[in-house]
Amino acid sequence: MKVHFHGRDVDAVVEVEPGSTVREALSQAGILPSMVIVSHDDTVLPHATALHADVALLVTTISSGG
Repeated sequence: MKVHFHGRDVDAVVEVEPGSTVREALSQAGILPSMVIVSHDDTVLPHATALHADVALLVTTISSGG
């Protein structure tokens, strides 16, 4: 199944097995899970969320600094 990650800093599509987690899909897309928040329909998804269908997910990059 296809997972489309999109956002200000991201535009990637990966093919994953049903039941793969958001974290696994992020890693496959080359996105560091520790650096982003993922949401779907205005709901933040834990990185442990299992995916079971084609989906488009919004990726928000977390930035910090001083």
